[in-house]
Amino acid sequence: MELILEKLQELSDSGYRDFQAKLLPTVAKDTIIGVRTPALRALAKELKGTELAASFMHELPHQYFDENQLQAFLINDLKDYDRCLQELEHFLPFVDNWATCDQLSPKILKKQPKATLENIKRWMGSEHTYTIRFGMEMLMSFYLDDLFHPEYLAWVAADRNEEYYVKMMVAWFFATALAKQYEATLPYLEKRLLPEWTHRKTIQKACESYRITKEQKVYLRTLK
Repeated sequence: MELILEKLQELSDSGYRDFQAKLLPTVAKDTIIGVRTPALRALAKELKGTELAASFMHELPHQYFDENQLQAFLINDLKDYDRCLQELEHFLPFVDNWATCDQLSPKILKKQPKATLENIKRWMGSEHTYTIRFGMEMLMSFYLDDLFHPEYLAWVAADRNEEYYVKMMVAWFFATALAKQYEATLPYLEKRLLPEWTHRKTIQKACESYRITKEQKVYLRTLK
């Protein structure tokens, strides 16, 4: 949509664009406008519920990274569960980088945990890198606290996808699980149930976390 693209161009920050380009090796630099996240969130709030937003969300694929970021924030703001799922299914195949994937976190998904869990299993079974990553991230975000069940650890541990951004998500998931469900998660490292690269990356990320105690970090380092 030309009007939205004009708004994004007005918010462009060339220095920030250069910074983002270094963090996004899978995204062509000439597709990055350089809009800072707070400005994107504010624009999403401004557009929320409008016909312009609805039209924008259905005109896929977008040309620019920042358009995808905006779409993620618009989806996050949806309050209707079925509409949110519909928009996710429409958008996920076009997600092509870790940043857009990780911005997607619609709180409405937690309102129907059983239905969301079924969708998570389906997303994790996808052949698309960022759909898999999104499914794991939703499992990490919503199911490691009061909704936790040990089998969720096994779901993620079973993944053997060799894509870097999936493997990083597995490590992030297990590092977070150590912080939230330490006793249930620890055996996956003690018994080396994860691939070697993921095993080591999990320990690294856990040791970088402020949510892991000093004593736990000392022990985790012995498992490298």
